[in-house]
Amino acid sequence: MSPKTSAHFATIHFTAWCFMLQLSRGPVQTQPGTTPNIRHIVVGRCFTYTTLINSSLSHDCEEIWRHFEEAVLHQPTCSVKVQHYDKMFDTMQEFWPCDRFLFWSKTRTLMHSYAAVFRHFWTLENTLVGFMFNELVWCGQEEESGFNFNSCPEWSACGDHPVFSLWRHASQKFAEMACGNITVLLNGSIADAFNRKSMFGSVELDSLNPQRVDHVNIKVVTNLEGPYIESCSRGSITDLIQILQSRGFRWTCTDSDQTLMALLCLQNQQFSYQACTNPLQPTTSLQTPDMGQCGFNGR
Repeated sequence: MSPKTSAHFATIHFTAWCFMLQLSRGPVQTQPGTTPNIRHIVVGRCFTYTTLINSSLSHDCEEIWRHFEEAVLHQPTCSVKVQHYDKMFDTMQEFWPCDRFLFWSKTRTLMHSYAAVFRHFWTLENTLVGFMFNELVWCGQEEESGFNFNSCPEWSACGDHPVFSLWRHASQKFAEMACGNITVLLNGSIADAFNRKSMFGSVELDSLNPQRVDHVNIKVVTNLEGPYIESCSRGSITDLIQILQSRGFRWTCTDSDQTLMALLCLQNQQFSYQACTNPLQPTTSLQTPDMGQCGFNGR
């Protein structure tokens, strides 16, 4: 082979290698695709909810699914905005009783246990939309019709992710309906227990109405073995309290809730009774300062 021919093949090989490298990098990181049988799951859950959980609802489950499909499949995968789900949410309105709203951030497992013990609590997962779409994944295809069952983009790699937009819409609606005394469950074993980029910090907190909410009861819980990073008087939770005060909310905060401690002990049975009942972390309990001496006449 002549030097000229060898150089030509080397150029072709290098070009092909660069092209394959670009493909392997890809513009968007992906995760597993749309949940198999998603239509049957979503519609089935809808019938289960409206028949067995809240029979007072008379929503058309098939109509809800049609609006869901329209929202997801009529836009590019990373361009499904919150408002694209408006029609779906309009057909599945639900009203929730006051004094039962439970919000959380980075405390998912404990939140479910807490809500199971105090069954009067109402979380987003207990609503119709939360029940229907919990733990599911979905996205459309870029060049063909229908759902993509092979792969979906990760939330962080997508401008308006179809899953994120639905949960953002649902979180906003849930917070707007909150009334009476509400509870917020936060994780004191991590930095930024209150994170402005979380769903609670970026959507739900701003959607709470101080004219509807009487008290915001913050409960901070840490792992039994620590670390004890944040509390009612330390870390980002003080930022949350300042925001609540600036917006006129009345609040309480405790990092020594006995029920939460008992649940942690039940979930971590390797700890002794003494360790559970005598935590190493110093505990505090705070509430809205008495504003009477400052000329505050209440509401």
